[in-house]
Amino acid sequence: MTREYKIAILNGDGIGPEVVDSAKRVLTAAAEDNSLAITFLDFPIGWQAYRKFGRTLPPDTLAGMSECDGWILGPLEAGSYPKDDKDYPMASGKIRKGFDLFANIRPVKSFLKGSKKIDFVIVRENTEDFYPDRNLFKGYGEFWPDEDTVLSLRVVTRRACKRISETAFSLARSRASKRLVTAVHKSNVLIEGDGLFLEEVRKASKAFPDIILNDGLVDSVGMQLVLSPEKFDVLVTTNLFGDILSDVAAAEVGGLGLAPSLNSGEKYAMAQAVHGSAPDIAGKGIANPVAEILSTSMLLEWLHSRNGDESLKRCASTIDNAVTKILASGEKELLTTDLGGNASTGQFTSEIVREIAAP
Repeated sequence: MTREYKIAILNGDGIGPEVVDSAKRVLTAAAEDNSLAITFLDFPIGWQAYRKFGRTLPPDTLAGMSECDGWILGPLEAGSYPKDDKDYPMASGKIRKGFDLFANIRPVKSFLKGSKKIDFVIVRENTEDFYPDRNLFKGYGEFWPDEDTVLSLRVVTRRACKRISETAFSLARSRASKRLVTAVHKSNVLIEGDGLFLEEVRKASKAFPDIILNDGLVDSVGMQLVLSPEKFDVLVTTNLFGDILSDVAAAEVGGLGLAPSLNSGEKYAMAQAVHGSAPDIAGKGIANPVAEILSTSMLLEWLHSRNGDESLKRCASTIDNAVTKILASGEKELLTTDLGGNASTGQFTSEIVREIAAP
């Protein structure tokens, strides 16, 4: 009997409902095309949850998520919620920390016609570092010792560095490309924390003798991402550096609308586009849904790695192939406005669905 997979839908804020709906439509079409049984369960989060429950991440949402096989999360207006929100300032950070989604996998790939060939992945530690909503067990890691001073606490643990390093090397081994890992750090200044990170990367490399290990300072690597991005394969780094570098890298392939990501751990995984909620274009029907769609494909790949169900892998490939074909066409009537086209979010999504359904 074919297994049915339960996918939590968390629409998020701003353009979130629009791009998540696109991802849901595309996933539904691909699942039908590959005989994959999917059930969607909706849970409130962000402003929708706050207006109803007075908090942005209600306990019932967390409980419902724990019963699902995977989650699709739309962008959230992190840090902009009211101070009386019990989950202030960032619901997505609480999800990553609470469910131990320690790896944030962010592929950077060129799809557009005429663009230079770029294909690498940023592997970002996801649960600690300078992020104050993730670096304490209880409380918040920024402090005001007086009215003119803020202290920001950074946490780097050996366990987190070990896990993210092993994830990066395993990913490099699975890619039919350069088989290269680049560790990105600032150990010349952050001597202890980044020194520990680099130590664990080098330890992990010993179990992967077939993978080349390089390392570079974050400022230098940032420059190289602009000048020669095609030289990279897998970059592994800490939370803050990974967040910044992935936005720089997205600019090289067409913008954040083409930047997917997967938050994953041992038991759970969540599809979540790299971009924010873009309130300035929310409701206008012009948001680019590619990042959310491809994040959903990554979730299917993760589920395949855990369940061995080939229909999941076929479904992911179906989505990837359809998106690749439409983006590579270069036809303005098929592309969203951020890519120089004139298609609405709904029109672009319908084109992907048509491509999937084509014989």
